[in-house]
Amino acid sequence: MRNVKDIIIVGGDGFCGWPTALHLSKLGHNVTIVDNLARREIDLKLGADSLTPIASMKDRRAAWKEITGLTIGFENIDVAREFDQVTELLSTIKPDTIIHFGEQRAAPYSMKGIGEKRYTVDNNISGTHNLLAASVELGLDPHFVHLGTMGVYGYDDDGVEIPEGYLPVYVPSENKIYQRDILYPTNPGSVYHMTKSMDQLLFQFYAKNDRMRITDLHQGIVWGTQTEETKLDERLINRFDYDGDYGTVLNRFLMQAVVGHPLTVHGTGGQTRAFIHIQDTVNCLAMAVENPPASGDKVAILNQMTETHTVRSLAKLVASNSGARIAYVDNPRNEAAENGLRVSNKTFISLGLEPITLAEGLMDETQQIAVKYAHRCIRKMIPCTSTWTDNQRPGVVDPEKTKAA
Repeated sequence: MRNVKDIIIVGGDGFCGWPTALHLSKLGHNVTIVDNLARREIDLKLGADSLTPIASMKDRRAAWKEITGLTIGFENIDVAREFDQVTELLSTIKPDTIIHFGEQRAAPYSMKGIGEKRYTVDNNISGTHNLLAASVELGLDPHFVHLGTMGVYGYDDDGVEIPEGYLPVYVPSENKIYQRDILYPTNPGSVYHMTKSMDQLLFQFYAKNDRMRITDLHQGIVWGTQTEETKLDERLINRFDYDGDYGTVLNRFLMQAVVGHPLTVHGTGGQTRAFIHIQDTVNCLAMAVENPPASGDKVAILNQMTETHTVRSLAKLVASNSGARIAYVDNPRNEAAENGLRVSNKTFISLGLEPITLAEGLMDETQQIAVKYAHRCIRKMIPCTSTWTDNQRPGVVDPEKTKAA
């Protein structure tokens, strides 16, 4: 039996946070969710909603206790703005682990307008720093696990393998060459990705100055909806975002195929991205919790992904399985039309991760979820309309450019 830990999950109501909370609770840990439910409020603001019906936090937790006998705590706290409540909670629970999902997570939403840009920076940076600073001020020694993104590195390179966080450099001096390990250079492509890049410097400082034990997980694009725990009852079902701001690309394609909407490929579709199934996400989080760095170690940076694909190849795969048409639309993003991407994920593989890949058929499971709840689709929310600059155009389907798959 593994050691039972007291775990706070910030952002535990979200797409990755909720299934992680269930998984760690099922493993026997004492889990408390901290969330201000902002993601639900953003849905209301956008006029969007999860394709799957999401129960209230009260009903979600009650269903979990009814089914498993396990209790998950909940505190409605805005960690970016309510510092006193943060410190009070940390001093009460004295967590062994803080898992931080509590950041505005959508690149398109962060580029939607000046208000969304400012909110993303204020929320993400302040929330992260408040949790770090409060832990130090209280004299606590939690393992801080942060969900970052592969997107901090950008997608403009030529396919050089991205290591796990650090790059050895050689600095010549007059009589000697010195080797240093530096953070792998970031190249953020949105305000959201920029905040994740800035997080890295906060982590580097607190690991060095205060010997905090920090793990930063650079995650690929998540696909799928259900995990073993969320399947147990419909009240536990996970989010399925499909709108142009929050929907991830493969889930969007699967939903679009079900409702008869052309698969919206931005630009040429030559953008290569890293992917991971939601079940592998929660498995990786559990592995990270069990394997903290030592006090005084540099930040452990792990690439949390399992495979890479171009957007174009994903669209063709979904189209071949479903008969859906493909629409090559304008790219709202300011990014390279084509890119290569190679990523090292050796740490999680060495820890025993057995990746779930697209070839294993779980796309069918995700598509079945889309079929079941297709009546909840709000079609006007499908296009990506948030543009990076005035030079970009929304990703809206032009019937004249739509071609058969």
